[in-house]
Amino acid sequence: MVIMLFSFDMKYDELWNNLKRAGGYLPLVLLLWLVIYFINAISWYVIIRGGKPSPVSFLRVYKFTVSGFALNYVTPVGLMGGEPYRIMELTPYLGVERATSSVILYVMMHIFSHFCFWLASVFLYLFMFPVNMFMAIILGLISALCLFLIMVFVKGYRHGMAVAFVRLCSHIPYLKKYAARIADKHKDKLETIDKQVALLHSQRKSSFYGALSLEFLARVVSCVEVWLILNVLTTDVSFLGCILIVAFSSLLANLLFFMPMQLGGREGGFALAVGGLSLSGAYGVYTALITRVRELFWIVIGLALMKIGNIKKTDN
Repeated sequence: MVIMLFSFDMKYDELWNNLKRAGGYLPLVLLLWLVIYFINAISWYVIIRGGKPSPVSFLRVYKFTVSGFALNYVTPVGLMGGEPYRIMELTPYLGVERATSSVILYVMMHIFSHFCFWLASVFLYLFMFPVNMFMAIILGLISALCLFLIMVFVKGYRHGMAVAFVRLCSHIPYLKKYAARIADKHKDKLETIDKQVALLHSQRKSSFYGALSLEFLARVVSCVEVWLILNVLTTDVSFLGCILIVAFSSLLANLLFFMPMQLGGREGGFALAVGGLSLSGAYGVYTALITRVRELFWIVIGLALMKIGNIKKTDN
């Protein structure tokens, strides 16, 4: 990150002044993510309810959403922190199988919306810019990857993924013994979870498409953050251009999912994406740094919420 900042053709004073100017919009960015997490929470709440009254309140789901994302930010491999926490918090209200299936469904929906967002961004790029041979190959590979993953997830929605995931782990070195133990001990629970996952796609299509639409909307609304920051630094970027920047940078960052907070990968992704729109790569790094401050703020809020309002189900 430091090398990228000081390798661009820009003086230190100009660099610092640009960071201060962009940082002036930080309060708006922080409030924006209050809305984005609200949309994420509604999506998860739709899955939890399933067209019926929910035993857990929306405000509590909102709290679990913020805390879950905070844990995902700071743990390697992303989902290793926030999702077990969400299952643990929901279990007293829904039971372990339903809590697990609702979290798995939401995670699948959250990831699925990324694939749809990246695929939609390919068509957006084709609409906005001429395509040479190199970009045609890149866009073709991205489209093929997204379509393949979309088909995998659609199959997972139809038949469930818990049993298949445990079977996959049983072929991975160092995980074979643990996966086999889980498969033998929790076979019935895993099958129940898969049935509940498949139920959403087969019988509750309105909930399925409603949750997916909300997650896709959250991806689009998150682009406002980049648009706000970049428009302080330059007037040569549109909101549609910011969608492409977010899509490309998030794709590159997710390829580095094993790194806590995707350090370095996102900054490089922003620099490359902004450079692809004929802007200085420095603007991309500035934007990434501001988003890092926003992340740290919401990490603190999310971790603090884990210690606040933890009342028993009978008191709710």
